[in-house]
Amino acid sequence: MSEQYADFYCGKDVLITGGLGFIGSTLAHVLLPLGAKVTLVDSLIPQYGGNPANIAGIEDQVLVNIADVRDQYGMNHLVKGRDVIFNLAGTLSHIDSMLDPYTDLEINCRAQLSILEACRHNNPEVVILFAGTRGQYGRACRLPVDESHPMDPIDVNGVNNMAGEAYHLLYHRYYGIRAVSLRLTNTYGPRHQMHHSRQGIINWFVRLALEGKPIPMFGDGSQVRDANFVDDVVQAFLLAGCTDQAYGKVFNLGGLGPCPLMRIAELIAQLAGSPVVEPTDYPGERRGLEIGDYRADWSRAAQILGWQPTVELRDGLERTVEYYRTHRDLYW
Repeated sequence: MSEQYADFYCGKDVLITGGLGFIGSTLAHVLLPLGAKVTLVDSLIPQYGGNPANIAGIEDQVLVNIADVRDQYGMNHLVKGRDVIFNLAGTLSHIDSMLDPYTDLEINCRAQLSILEACRHNNPEVVILFAGTRGQYGRACRLPVDESHPMDPIDVNGVNNMAGEAYHLLYHRYYGIRAVSLRLTNTYGPRHQMHHSRQGIINWFVRLALEGKPIPMFGDGSQVRDANFVDDVVQAFLLAGCTDQAYGKVFNLGGLGPCPLMRIAELIAQLAGSPVVEPTDYPGERRGLEIGDYRADWSRAAQILGWQPTVELRDGLERTVEYYRTHRDLYW
């Protein structure tokens, strides 16, 4: 897919919010060989996923600005002169959003207005890509879930991400800012934070398996999930940024085939050499956040962006396990 966007990003001035995090840093590693000038913004708030180790090997080729996207004055300066902004700063935890809804509101909702207002006043020609989430849909009333599916979030995080996306689309319609939203689902792979399970269960399973610990499986593990290897997600962002027909639209991302959580856990345990999965009861705070089966319809992304996932689940998990087996001292 790189030939579809290589010329577009050559020489472009790119800003990545959440740039020391999982997807942001992976984007940076891809953009630099294309000839882009890359600036990373990250608050490095503990537990949110920012890690300087994520830019090992390119640290001298990127500009890093430690800043909080909630700072309107800082964002006013940082958006100036940018051609493309990948807006990835945000919190992902469903549980945390219920325990601390005001912080989730500040980062996933108010901060999005700060970024968009900064663009409106200082760089209205920019292209801005927003990272939405399948959590905006809540529990599926039909499968596969396409972009017209009703949005009925089951937690504060989903509500705030829904609002953050809506702000981007509104600023496109009203102010002409070229905004796109990608609704992500279970992104996994290298450079993800590994301190806790609240931002991605697949990578947490990898940590437990590499430590020789049993992988807990809430319920019977039959609930189906889509999963995307991070490289496929990065490809989608890059394609969306350079596709005129994408501006003002939302796109689902999804995997090559949905898979029960039990099967995902068993694959991880097998690849890590620790084949232990233990069914267990749902903790009280998690039972109400279970969405049931989810499978995305990503045909709009295929039609308009020319995107499709390419990494098979087993291959992606194998690459993830090997990465953390080698680099666990940087992430544990």
